[in-house]
Amino acid sequence: MTTLVVPQIHDTKTLFFKPVQVSDAEFILSLRTDEKYNKFLSPVTKLLYDQEDWIMTHKDMDEYYFIIHRKSDGKAIGTVRIYNFIGDSFEWGSWILTDDKPRYAALECAIAVYDFGFSKLGYTRCHMHIMKDHKHVLTFHRRMGVLIDGEENGMFLGYYDAKDYFTDRQRLLDIASAE
Repeated sequence: MTTLVVPQIHDTKTLFFKPVQVSDAEFILSLRTDEKYNKFLSPVTKLLYDQEDWIMTHKDMDEYYFIIHRKSDGKAIGTVRIYNFIGDSFEWGSWILTDDKPRYAALECAIAVYDFGFSKLGYTRCHMHIMKDHKHVLTFHRRMGVLIDGEENGMFLGYYDAKDYFTDRQRLLDIASAE
């Protein structure tokens, strides 16, 4: 039996990432069915079996799905997925961070995802679909350097080129390292 080696996202100052396992289904389902976190997510059934099945079905596909943990105590505090690889571009989403997240967790997570997609996987662009009503995430991505270049089905279409990210990277790391 061949073991699939999943590339790993690097740890950040306060976070570490583990590839999703079927045993994570209950945690993921708890996030995806929590009204506090699911307003901008695609709907799911409340059946644990369905979440387990989704993980098993997607586990060996061309995507990467991680549970985000706090370094301080190992507590799971969110999810992020890298997927939708088209040509030289990738997308990321299924991004949830709980209220238990460290102060700069969103920024640290984004830096880790871009490092993973651009440096580890070798893509030169990140494309994204941002729900028009999700103003907080839109503002976050714009501050990161994401450019919006269209709209489709209630979504803003954005992109972030690797060259721009690597120009911005030190500024972003300085913000994430602020005390």
